[in-house]
Amino acid sequence: MKKVFSFLTMLMVTFVAMAQTKEKYDFVVAQDGSGDFKTVQEAINAVPDYRKAGETRILIRKGVYKEKVIVPESKQNVTLIGEDEYETVLTYDDYASKPNIFGENKGTSGSSSFYVYGPDFHAENITFSNTAGPVGQAVAMFVSGNRAIFVNCRFKGFQDTLYTYGKRSKQYYKNCYIEGTVDFIFGASTCFFDNCEIRSLGRGYLTAASTLQDVEYGYVMYQCRLTAADKVEKVMLGRPWRPYAKTVFIDCLMDTHIAPEGWHNWGVEKEKTAFYGETGSHNYANDPIDVSKRVTWTRKINPLDYTIDKVLSDPDKPDWYLNI
Repeated sequence: MKKVFSFLTMLMVTFVAMAQTKEKYDFVVAQDGSGDFKTVQEAINAVPDYRKAGETRILIRKGVYKEKVIVPESKQNVTLIGEDEYETVLTYDDYASKPNIFGENKGTSGSSSFYVYGPDFHAENITFSNTAGPVGQAVAMFVSGNRAIFVNCRFKGFQDTLYTYGKRSKQYYKNCYIEGTVDFIFGASTCFFDNCEIRSLGRGYLTAASTLQDVEYGYVMYQCRLTAADKVEKVMLGRPWRPYAKTVFIDCLMDTHIAPEGWHNWGVEKEKTAFYGETGSHNYANDPIDVSKRVTWTRKINPLDYTIDKVLSDPDKPDWYLNI
């Protein structure tokens, strides 16, 4: 009798938990079939096109989901919540020189594991990865949509890990982890990286911004931690992919793996147009970094000019980045 009672109690608890989950989320993705869908793409496809009444919340259960995922422009205000940032993994292994079905190279953009085109996308507690390895450009995340938010997410790759593609897109990364070697945070978007770990797996460049000339802000690294794998050295803070690239580091911690000169010009003519600077840089002993050997063409910056309100303000949704 006790066994029957125990079984019924467990069953009731399970039903209650499932009911609570359904109240909190619109869809659940689970590989074992216990959710609404087995793949992430199926869940995204089920979101009504151009839904304006509210966000669509999707829970992704633990597991490694190997699939190329696209959030189209018509899927607006989509929120993905991972059950665990270390064990909810969305991954693929394409790379730029890999041929497509026509024998043509996929290219940098075509290599991405995950694409965001829809506005007001939000992700939490998810690892986005590209496992192609050291084969050239291999993007883990491609973000074109405006007002994208990532919280407690991890971006894992080797070269060109995070592609902030949208030329006038604004993006917010909070408490995230981003790893790679060469240009592994790159693109034209305006991005605020808040308390993120930026980890170098090899010698290279942390950033390669391609900011438009008439866009006020590019990349803002705020209170981030720059770390590196063993024996990695001579890493640059960034280089300008396009002439008017903008990147600043504010109150960041960095180790000796960052080269004393700090920045690369990627062509001497870009020294006149690129906007690179830092303030409040410290090492892990909390001593100020000696910036006397930084390249002479870096700019002096005032941190008050780079508050999150100024960088991410949007005329259509002024406080969108507070929705976390």
